[in-house]
Amino acid sequence: MSRLRMGMIGVGGIAQGRHIPSFLELKDKVVLSAVQDVNEERAKEVAEKYNIPQVFSEYEEMFKEVDAVTICTPNKFHAEISIAALEAGVHVLCEKPMAITTAECEAMMEAARRNNRLLSIAYHYRYTPEAQLAKKAVLNNEIGDPLVTRVQAMRRRKVPGWGVFTNKDLQGGGSLIDFGCHLLDLALWLLDDPKPVEVMGKTYDRLSKTPGQVNDWGPFDHETFNVDDHVTSYITFENGESMQFECSWAANIKEDHTSLTISGVDGGVSVYPFELYQAKYGALLDSTAKIREGEPSPGLIQAGNFVDSCLGEDELIVKPEQALKVTKLMEAIYESSQKGSSVKFN
Repeated sequence: MSRLRMGMIGVGGIAQGRHIPSFLELKDKVVLSAVQDVNEERAKEVAEKYNIPQVFSEYEEMFKEVDAVTICTPNKFHAEISIAALEAGVHVLCEKPMAITTAECEAMMEAARRNNRLLSIAYHYRYTPEAQLAKKAVLNNEIGDPLVTRVQAMRRRKVPGWGVFTNKDLQGGGSLIDFGCHLLDLALWLLDDPKPVEVMGKTYDRLSKTPGQVNDWGPFDHETFNVDDHVTSYITFENGESMQFECSWAANIKEDHTSLTISGVDGGVSVYPFELYQAKYGALLDSTAKIREGEPSPGLIQAGNFVDSCLGEDELIVKPEQALKVTKLMEAIYESSQKGSSVKFN
């Protein structure tokens, strides 16, 4: 069997911390054959470090040498590069979020359809063992019909002080589009992608615009900070379900915590940690799970699913239609906050 030739566009932290190591573990099915970065010297260093044979100064030059690419650039360029790759007949795994706007996402999907190529987005929280357990519990009707979902993706004074995370022009937003999107995607996936009806959202940036911040993740310029550091929202769905959603980079809370719970008619589930709440046999029952050591990393499972899908051996777990819905909801949260009223979907 011939191996999938993978190219890496953008070789920063997420590429070296997750994607490159994952593809290297799958060497029987995929070969990392090329890299490209706007910083060509860094691209050469990464290529030498990981024994990747080709370095390109322009990503368009890479397409004729690869079967698929992984895109790890600032959010602003996700759509542009994805569309160029798809038009060149190359499969695409794009880092989250899919794109900054719904229109960009739709253009990406159209390019994938038109060229019969795969497009997936790196929402890797779906592949965590707790999320996989929760999905099985929901599918096996352990909680009945879902009613209310509660999501919190909260960090205490951890604004990313590196890269371009606080640059709105390049990223499109802050804590929501960087961190909260993962939990928003996971919640929608667990709920089997309900259709949103109305969104009420509020974004904040006051804390990070205040001088003299104590920040655990490096210094940043409070005067140029122009993205959200805290977001709250309330989302209702066509089937009657509702979601309370909150995320933050910099909340004044006791400690970081990530939580996602779903209360259903017959039971409830918590994802982090995995717990199942039910009423059975005349008693209230709480079930927990012991996650086995040595489980494959979410990044490795994600890479394996994408590679196998490109080779025709599997089906994508993160589909572009689902990632589009995440961007659509984030766009609505930002719009709702800006105009001070809810946003309704047709």
